[in-house]
Amino acid sequence: MNCIMCPMGCEMTVTLENGRFAGVTGNSCPRGAKYAETEVTDPRRMLTTTVRIKGGLLPLLPVVSAEVLPKGKVADCAAYLRNVTVEAPVQAGDVIVPDILGLGVDIVASRDMEKVND
Repeated sequence: MNCIMCPMGCEMTVTLENGRFAGVTGNSCPRGAKYAETEVTDPRRMLTTTVRIKGGLLPLLPVVSAEVLPKGKVADCAAYLRNVTVEAPVQAGDVIVPDILGLGVDIVASRDMEKVND
């Protein structure tokens, strides 16, 4: 695998024994080893998407996971967010969905959205 922790992009080889992480070679720093172990044993990703917003300048509000989510749950979280609608105004950092799917991760607004006065 290629490390993504820095621009060097070290080519690493992960060793598994009985399906468990046993080691890594090819990394030039400890961050690469940690990345390889996590990617093999418990891959995680950020989620960036949008939710509907009523009364806002735009019809969609950009949101992001406050922390990484289990990779296997990202699609489920995105599907859940398709049914979420919030009311304007919203400030960047406001929690839109607390503890999404019981994963312990909040979904937060990634930009301000003013309320449009009709």
